[in-house]
Amino acid sequence: MDSKEITSFVDAAWEKSLLPEIERYIRIPAKSPMFDADWEKNGHIEAAVKLLEAWCKAENVTGMKLEIVRLPGRTPLLFIDIPGDVDDTVMLYGHYDKQPEMTGWAEGLGPWLAVRQGDKLFGRGGADDGYSTFASLLAIKTVRQMGGKHARCVVLIEGCEESGSFDLPHYVEHLKARIGKPSLIVCLDSGAGNYDQLWLTSSLRGIVGGTLSVEVLTEGIHSGDASGVVPSSFRIARGLLDRIEDKNTGKILVESFHGPIPPQRLTQAEVSGRVLGESLFKRFPYAGGTQPMHEDVTELVLNRTWRPYLSITGAEGLPPIASAGNVLRPRTALKLSLRLPPSVRSGPAAAELKRILEADPPYGAVVKFDAEEPADGWDAPATSPWLEASLEKASQSFFGREACHMGEGGSIPFMGMLGREFPEAQFVITGVLGPQSNAHGPNEFLHIPTGKRLTSSMAQVLDDHARRPR
Repeated sequence: MDSKEITSFVDAAWEKSLLPEIERYIRIPAKSPMFDADWEKNGHIEAAVKLLEAWCKAENVTGMKLEIVRLPGRTPLLFIDIPGDVDDTVMLYGHYDKQPEMTGWAEGLGPWLAVRQGDKLFGRGGADDGYSTFASLLAIKTVRQMGGKHARCVVLIEGCEESGSFDLPHYVEHLKARIGKPSLIVCLDSGAGNYDQLWLTSSLRGIVGGTLSVEVLTEGIHSGDASGVVPSSFRIARGLLDRIEDKNTGKILVESFHGPIPPQRLTQAEVSGRVLGESLFKRFPYAGGTQPMHEDVTELVLNRTWRPYLSITGAEGLPPIASAGNVLRPRTALKLSLRLPPSVRSGPAAAELKRILEADPPYGAVVKFDAEEPADGWDAPATSPWLEASLEKASQSFFGREACHMGEGGSIPFMGMLGREFPEAQFVITGVLGPQSNAHGPNEFLHIPTGKRLTSSMAQVLDDHARRPR
């Protein structure tokens, strides 16, 4: 296939067909079930999957079978089956559910507003990762248009990823016979170190999330009366966090939450650090004179990909400052997000975290840790020579630079499950979430040129997969 012809075809399709539809998708507040308990009643999840279904049908891919699969009480899954030229199977994965609104959007922008500014399309879910359905189908169409070959392609687009993909295992089991055994799995839900080359995700961290609550009273009491007599729920919560985290360095103190870093990942971290340089940490919107946690870029790469770290992502029991009276509050609750190395199993880690936090509560306070569904991390298998060559060719052809491998600090729960389900498969985990794209936060955007180049690259990989030596 000719790379210039691929670029021309893909760019035109993005402008004419994909971008208008992605804009419509952004306008749908299809929040994941964790953030919209009444998702079935509200209908936004349904509207999103119906939009994807309608667009795919309109593309009229020869031989395509498309179905919205529904299991009782679970978010619907879009299942596409496209016949190929060789006796083999490729699975392409994405999701259509979204993170909640978040505050802090710039003037004129918003989570459910699709706003294009130059190379960027702002709005929630465009990059994470509503574009994936459109890009996957276009990559397949491109191979056919350019006279290439591809294996049978199975496309799974779920509606529960941002909640930990707890619906997905049920669908994979339900569709097991129809999926078959893919030899290549493509996921377009990951990140990019920059917008200048093709980035492949070599690992993903796991996660244990949950709510730590500390209760000391049944109702608030005047602080002048109670302080010094009744212990502060906030102070107790702060002390409990000290059991798992060094408050000065952020290092996680629980040894079982750490895992060994493979030599290949250390080498990749060094390469990624050299490629990215200071851009790795300067891309964040620091306040005042805030500095990164380490001066060595390689160490920062390893911190965000292979080391555990804790974030406090929410709180309850703390009234807004404007309405905070002199009251010793009865309860403090903190939302914890503990990222785990790819090799640490999240289930045992969740149980251990609960044990540590709830043991011997100070002053006999009521302490509870309610864990959410944990998610395992993932470490990619060794890349086959044909795939290594294909990825390098794609990056050089469509980005003009070498391909780069780096772990990601986030979680894609589906990958760990697929790694166990299909241990012989090769993986291509990539995405458009580069600097400042800000998935989950305000001002999320899709970098349009990267979306186009990534689509072209996946078309190249599909053709190379079909033609690889057996």
